[in-house]
Amino acid sequence: MGERHMRIVVVGSSNTDMIIKVPRIPKPGETILGGVFSTAPGGKGANQAVAAARAGGEVAFIAKIGRDTLGDESLRRFIEDRIDTTFVYRDDSAPSGVAQILVAENGENSIAVASGSNSNLRPQDIRNAKEWIISADIVLVQLEIPLDTVIEVVTLSHRLNKTIILNPAPAIDAPDNLLSHISFLTPNQTETELLTGIAVVDRDSAREAGRQLCSKGVATVTITMGAEGVFVFSRQEELFRRAYKVKAVDTTAAGDVFNGALAVALSEGKGIGDAVSFANAAAALSVGKLGAQSSIPSRTEIDNFLSDRLAG
Repeated sequence: MGERHMRIVVVGSSNTDMIIKVPRIPKPGETILGGVFSTAPGGKGANQAVAAARAGGEVAFIAKIGRDTLGDESLRRFIEDRIDTTFVYRDDSAPSGVAQILVAENGENSIAVASGSNSNLRPQDIRNAKEWIISADIVLVQLEIPLDTVIEVVTLSHRLNKTIILNPAPAIDAPDNLLSHISFLTPNQTETELLTGIAVVDRDSAREAGRQLCSKGVATVTITMGAEGVFVFSRQEELFRRAYKVKAVDTTAAGDVFNGALAVALSEGKGIGDAVSFANAAAALSVGKLGAQSSIPSRTEIDNFLSDRLAG
């Protein structure tokens, strides 16, 4: 028998990304003539589900998409990536979510989202999918769906003694009773500052923020610091893993790829240091390509990347 990959349930959003390449992000009121226009599947939940599936995880996705052509295409792609779509609901009252993304030549991006059917993923939808959460080992959730639905996911998963990864994005001031149930919290610097009031500019400030979040009940805080790397803080340990140096083409889904790959590494029993290195490698590969899900690497690509770095 091969190595067992424990089931990962991802709960979250699914969007179609409308992408325009521009020389730089325009200022308010400014029009910039752009280059190539393209569409790509996206949404934080969907990105993380696809990232986990391609990294080798056994993944089920709980989401809500419109009963429209964009929804049809999203569903087809999930099935193509061997994601269990039993609880990808179809919404008759709202269209599928759409994100408008501007990508600058230096890799920076600016994003606006029309949530559509994502706003209609309700707590009852989570309760209806309880059997999937019971069968999970890791539950991964973000904040592009209603907060009461996120709270339902976290409360139910905690009651069932599941490992819960919360990616607090887009950034909100998350309530303490939500944070107290989280096994792994994965904010970036902006999200960390919103949650703690601490501007994370180096390891000392990351440590201070991590300590504050752990005092609210989070078991392990994993702060992603862009091209610098990742700072991990828990009551038992702290560590830092540098980011792999690569040329950034588009950073759109890097955080989502990190989270999906982290879930897989943890599900395979890797320690947090090795899990972060694995997730860093997946994220590094993703920024070298344009688009969200189109940039997500396979397990073979991640393993080869890490082997090459070790050999070098």
